[in-house]
Amino acid sequence: MNFIGTRKNDKVTAYEAVVKGYAKEGGLYVPESFPVFSAAEIEALTEADYPERAAKILARFFDGEDEAFFTEVCKAAYAAFDGSDPAPLLKIDDGRFVLELFHGPTCSEKDFAARIFPEILKKCAEKAGVKEEPLLVAASAGDSGKALLEAFKNEKGVKVAAFYSDETSSKLQRFSLSVQQGKNVFVAGVRGTVNDCVRVVRRAVLSEETKEALKEKNMAPVSAEYANILSVLSCVPYYFSAYADLLSSEQIEMGEPVNFAIPAGDFCSVLACFYAKKMGLPVGKILSASNRNRALWDFLRSGTYDSEKRAPAHTMSPSLDILWAGNAERLVYEACGRDCKLTASRMKDMEKNGVFSLSGEEFSSVSADFQAGYASEDDTVESMYDIFEEYGYAMDTHTGVAAAVMDKYLEKRDEKDETPVVITAVANPYKFPQDVLYALSGNDVKDSYKGVKRLNLLTAMKPPKGITEMRYKPLRFKAVLAADEKKIAAELLSLSEGKIVPEPVETKR
Repeated sequence: MNFIGTRKNDKVTAYEAVVKGYAKEGGLYVPESFPVFSAAEIEALTEADYPERAAKILARFFDGEDEAFFTEVCKAAYAAFDGSDPAPLLKIDDGRFVLELFHGPTCSEKDFAARIFPEILKKCAEKAGVKEEPLLVAASAGDSGKALLEAFKNEKGVKVAAFYSDETSSKLQRFSLSVQQGKNVFVAGVRGTVNDCVRVVRRAVLSEETKEALKEKNMAPVSAEYANILSVLSCVPYYFSAYADLLSSEQIEMGEPVNFAIPAGDFCSVLACFYAKKMGLPVGKILSASNRNRALWDFLRSGTYDSEKRAPAHTMSPSLDILWAGNAERLVYEACGRDCKLTASRMKDMEKNGVFSLSGEEFSSVSADFQAGYASEDDTVESMYDIFEEYGYAMDTHTGVAAAVMDKYLEKRDEKDETPVVITAVANPYKFPQDVLYALSGNDVKDSYKGVKRLNLLTAMKPPKGITEMRYKPLRFKAVLAADEKKIAAELLSLSEGKIVPEPVETKR
């Protein structure tokens, strides 16, 4: 299967798309066509475990590659997750379910992409004939970077640089990055919002000057978060797996639609659900859930994306504090009939003026699949509290946004509509202990680990080992950089030259 760029329709193989990250002129790669699963093939997934399901779906995008390779990769990668099922589906009550995606090593859904990335990247580099050593670069609120750092730490022949928003990321997100171990990694904060961080890192990665300087060191930058198509493809199996679990538990019959409520963030998981629908999965409405930073919500309900209307608000769901969701470019490309010139023009408008609009026909095509919603802080807290009070189920704040959007949707829909709704739970509640504790009990604590302790007493949920042990690790990465692409580029060049921040010696406790 080939992949094409959203701004120039440049065609590459799947292997090249993964290794390149960005397409020409800063565009993003999308599948040239979508493999379609028949009803019989979807039903057959009920007999497979999650790694087998994921392998079957991923292999369709890399035709020519033996499915056994992906099965081996997925089984090894997801063996690092807690429990026997990496993506368990839990029933809250009739018609409402939670798909837990936080059982990986860093307690975030980002582990699904990060854990399979090392072996797939090696295969892609080999198939694409790439000789340079990859320098993986991530910019986010923190979860994407942490997952990649853990997946690649101490891997030979690759280096990883992760940048996070010093202004937006939560205390625990910043701390988990600052204590990162590994002899091939670099971490730094960037002053400003998530969008500021992503923007300057993107410019540094796309800079011809930076790429040439890295090439002299026999290295090539690889975007390793939303821009890389593997980040999207690795999410597609979530939805097939949830549907298969609903089938096997006799909650639905084959062909019946299922709605999904998904925290929007960079739009990666939401787009993956859209891709799953295009691949034949009976998806009903895709509920894209935003918090107070509602630019994406405005776009999905009006057809105009305006990221300049408001200053970004800092909320209890920091990974959703995004005004420009990068993966929206892939949706725009589909909405306008895969017109690369039109997509490029709109992205130029977005980069220059912070706004663009779809035509009426394009907006209608988007509205057919997506139901946008947003939740205030009070809405989020209320939904988290209600679900915990009635069912004893604790969720993190990002999942709480999706739950609040789901609640609003259920209140307004036709009483005869009994389509099940699955909420994707994207992070372990212990990643945001203070805010979760406040939502569930009204108690407000300033220290993250006091929050962990009290949340444990309240819920009886066992805190993940990675979070409890992290408390005693010494700080390693303390740099906070200005939102300046030249400073980012300088750090990438320093890393390429082998200048690694020493790992501090842990003191006995």
